Amino acid sequence: MGTDPVSEAQDIDYEVVIVGAGFAGLYALHEMRRLGFSAHVYEAGDGVGGTWYWNRYPGARCDVESMDYSYSFSEELQQDWTWSERYAAQPEILAYLNFVADRFDLRRDIQLETRVVAATFDDASNTWLVTTDGGESVRTRFCVMAAGCLSAARMPDFPGLSSFEGEWYRTSMWPRHPVEFRGKRVGIVGTGSSGVQAIPVVAQTADHLYVFQRTANYSVPARNRPVTAQEAVDWKLDYRDHRRLARTTPSAMLRFPNPRSATQVSPEERDAEFEARWEGGGPGFIAAFADLLDNREANELAADFVRRKISRIVEDPEVAKELMPTTHPLGTKRLCADTNYYQTYNRDNVTLVNVQKNPIVEILPKGLRTTETDYELDMIVYAIGFDAMTGALLRIDVTGAGGTKLADHWAAGARTYMGLGIAGFPNMLLVASVGSPAVLANMPTAIEQHIDWISDLLTSMRDKGRVRVEATSEAEEEWVQRVNREAAKTLYPTANSWYVGANIEGKPRVFLPFVGGFARYAKLCDNVAARDYAGFMFA
Repeated sequence: MGTDPVSEAQDIDYEVVIVGAGFAGLYALHEMRRLGFSAHVYEAGDGVGGTWYWNRYPGARCDVESMDYSYSFSEELQQDWTWSERYAAQPEILAYLNFVADRFDLRRDIQLETRVVAATFDDASNTWLVTTDGGESVRTRFCVMAAGCLSAARMPDFPGLSSFEGEWYRTSMWPRHPVEFRGKRVGIVGTGSSGVQAIPVVAQTADHLYVFQRTANYSVPARNRPVTAQEAVDWKLDYRDHRRLARTTPSAMLRFPNPRSATQVSPEERDAEFEARWEGGGPGFIAAFADLLDNREANELAADFVRRKISRIVEDPEVAKELMPTTHPLGTKRLCADTNYYQTYNRDNVTLVNVQKNPIVEILPKGLRTTETDYELDMIVYAIGFDAMTGALLRIDVTGAGGTKLADHWAAGARTYMGLGIAGFPNMLLVASVGSPAVLANMPTAIEQHIDWISDLLTSMRDKGRVRVEATSEAEEEWVQRVNREAAKTLYPTANSWYVGANIEGKPRVFLPFVGGFARYAKLCDNVAARDYAGFMFA
């Protein structure tokens, strides 16, 4: 047994500081405790849950099946919790995460309503000084950044925003108090995943709903339904094997991908497969054929199928045409899963406004103005997304070794080694960050894999008396190149998506996630660990 790192610096408050108390932060705390590390979590919200704490907008729901979208680290937890729906709604997921926090007595080491605003590395002591918005400063050996991929919400920046006299909300920071749409003229700006979920719900009671769409997105029916008692029993009998098999797939889910090419079957066979996936529901539609994300011709066949569905569902041909995506291949932006999204445009109280053709010019006291028309509104809902993958970290003033700012290190584009470490930022470990497959896989499973790997690294360092770990510049550069090579094999980079930062003005255009698949990534991580953490240097 080597030297305990704490003995090297007696003024350390905690061995590990964890930023965020969502899926990642809760599991990180559980593991650090289990391994005997003193750990403390800072969470900006006044409750645990991360994404599922903040995103409580109408219709908020997971697009991964509930039985998959959960922790696997505790068999007792898997057996004791029962999901009510195939795709759980936000309140149920938040209840689950609170159940986990209570079940494992995690709250005593979580500091709520506390945002980390700065983290500064001290080369002399190999420690981080972490500062909060309340003025508190603590010293820690390691920082585990579990702040989330989709947690830095975008602020609307339209001229005249503050002049609006009605109510306005963001889906990403929805209030706890009930919001009443009945009898109101409501505008929803944005038709990404959040908008697609919220629009059908708001339309049910709003006097009139105006949907301001810049880019039409592909959406497939979720086919949500209750989980039957027998289904729950069957899953729980086979949970361990299910998880094991899921971890061998690119998505960390059993979507049963079709190994055939969409271009090498008859039109009848192809449409039958697409139809079966459409009726089956959920984003598993993208697994209908093996080449939908790397073959333009195959992708266009799938896209055309969805467009034909839209034309049949939406009664007004002009509205249907506006809703048909044409600017990006199917699946290269997040594929939405909906409940009656396209059907909603058949309602008399719903109007679709194309703000690609007629952009929003300004917000008015009584509504908003496009280049063509003024719209009188009582309420505006902004479903405009996030500064994805990098925003949460860059909103913290992170200063690494030698005074290097993370903002400067990432000025030309975010870069990491394995999505786990950053060259020049010792003892800072990342969860579900740039360069990992997390946003393209089942997030809880990806999170567990990341944190298990980090836990093994910290345990190894403790055993060997090491107090500092840092990705090398060479390893970081090689990983960035690998991420780019993998992306270039696919259609993903052809879309102006948040995967490349295109939704944030001025953000460098680099492909952010690793598209080589969860299973391949996990093997690469295991290989790095087996070679004494090749690509990392220690002190």
